[in-house]
Amino acid sequence: MKGFSWGVLWLFLCVGGLEFAFASTFSDKGFSLSGEIKYKELKYFDYVNPEAPKGGAIKRYEIGGFDTLNAFALKGTPADGLELLYDTLTVHSEDEPFSEYGLVAERIQRAKDNSFVIFHLNKNARFHDGNPITAFDVEFSFNTLIGTGNPAIKRYYEDVKEVVVVDKYTIKFNFSNKENRELPLILGQLRILPKHFYENRPFGENPLEIPLGSGPYKILSFEAGKEIVYERVKDYWAQKHPTRLGYFNFDRVTYEYYKDETVALEAFKAGAYDFRQESAAKTWALGYEGEPLKKKQIIKEEVAHSLPSGMQGYFFNTRRDLFKDIRVREALSYAFDFEWSNKNLFFGQYTRTKSFFDNSELASFGTPSPQEREWLLPFKEQLPEGIFDQPFTLSTTKGDGNIRPQLRRAQQLLKEAGYEIKNKKLIHATTGQPFVFELLLLSPAMERVALPFKRNLATLGIEMKIRTIDLTQYINRLREFDYDMIVGVVGQSLSPGNEQRYYWHSSSKNEKGSKNYAGIDHPAVDRLVEMVVNAKDRRELVDYTRALDRVLLWNHYVIPHFHNRTFRVAYWNRFSRPNISPLYGLGFWTWWVDPQKEEELLKARPALKRR
Repeated sequence: MKGFSWGVLWLFLCVGGLEFAFASTFSDKGFSLSGEIKYKELKYFDYVNPEAPKGGAIKRYEIGGFDTLNAFALKGTPADGLELLYDTLTVHSEDEPFSEYGLVAERIQRAKDNSFVIFHLNKNARFHDGNPITAFDVEFSFNTLIGTGNPAIKRYYEDVKEVVVVDKYTIKFNFSNKENRELPLILGQLRILPKHFYENRPFGENPLEIPLGSGPYKILSFEAGKEIVYERVKDYWAQKHPTRLGYFNFDRVTYEYYKDETVALEAFKAGAYDFRQESAAKTWALGYEGEPLKKKQIIKEEVAHSLPSGMQGYFFNTRRDLFKDIRVREALSYAFDFEWSNKNLFFGQYTRTKSFFDNSELASFGTPSPQEREWLLPFKEQLPEGIFDQPFTLSTTKGDGNIRPQLRRAQQLLKEAGYEIKNKKLIHATTGQPFVFELLLLSPAMERVALPFKRNLATLGIEMKIRTIDLTQYINRLREFDYDMIVGVVGQSLSPGNEQRYYWHSSSKNEKGSKNYAGIDHPAVDRLVEMVVNAKDRRELVDYTRALDRVLLWNHYVIPHFHNRTFRVAYWNRFSRPNISPLYGLGFWTWWVDPQKEEELLKARPALKRR
């Protein structure tokens, strides 16, 4: 055989060729946490229109501002849409719980014992300046992002032992924890940075320098804090790739920033931008009325989904002495009258959130299974008694504003915790300190939700001060855990894993910028988080997650709010979207400007013509 070298073969075997060949499996098309992928021969995803026309522009809005184009650094407020700049090794399918299909990675090779993963890169992958994406870029990206100091990134990849460049187009990640089955998939989500671009400029040194990417869009222009404009890359290397067909159809994407939601809504109705995803029930019910809606120039619709609700609620900061006592936290939960709020504030649109994983099979229910009891028993002394033989329940009312039974229960718990009423104020009997705390808010719209809660707390002698601040202050105070209580939001996927450490594990309690908003430091939570991360199959994952959910609920770290099982969207009628919506997402980037609809809209309202 011409050019064959026995010496090369011997070297290959010595440095690990046998390991690559016999201790691993190839996943040429994609891979899934459950082991089965939907698309054995991926041509395009079912929820896209592969023939969707390219062209046109869309304007979206955001509240607040931005002061950095670095999407990864801990410092600053990044502009929206920066994810459009970067390609990843693999792409997530929006109609499967957790499956990834190769993009920059042409093939994926996984160790049978889950001790490593190897990505074989697509040699056609390019950055916007024409340079190829190589294993050196992947190595640089991983090491750079781990070194940014962002605890979310560090926590996400903490079970990666080392990254090894095998050759120019082959990268290997060795794992310190073989039980972490999610690692190969989340490594596939790594955004690739160009090493050559940062050779002469320290990463993140100039926060407003336009970064070089490889994704479907690049930054056309921006005005810090006010607007950022992206343009579609006409010679994008992956535009015909199976994971990209039907995606990213707009030639231009603009994000405009507004100081508050009231102004933003009026701007939308005047045609200043095109698309809103609505979060406020009152606005959804009453805010869009007018001629454009009546004439169907503005479309208002609800798109169903099957995503877990995650948790929105009043998060106690248990780093504060005031909220260390579980009896105090439980007592305050009785002052939130969801049924009254849903009837009088939300037009009956919401469902009470009863789990950190609501709207999914991951949510706990009833009493613990025998297996759950076995996992919980070692922590019996640190857990509430009721967790072993009672289902977790939230207080319910008739919605008529009469919550006297709930407040009596709250008073009993507060008395047990050492509080008493003096001059209509709740005072700690030992310290003499009045029960006063601050609820920190970002959105003024949440004030109307908080005020009834404030009134009910006042009946108990508790003073809750409501303070609403701007985005920059809010982000900084969250990063420093400088608050008593917040309205926190922790989203969840159908396949919880490494991110749970960042949400609940004691190691993230004092990591600035983590999402451990409640300051949780509990041995049972720590143990169950690790069990979730290291689950061997879907059945184990579901069981471990239910046990974790149960412990979080029974410790009353959060007063749960509510959720909606649809996406509420409003948009000017210039767009079309695929006939099939993905189960686990809105699929917004599969939409396109419909030339016929746009022509009809502009005839009726010429002022909407895009510059």
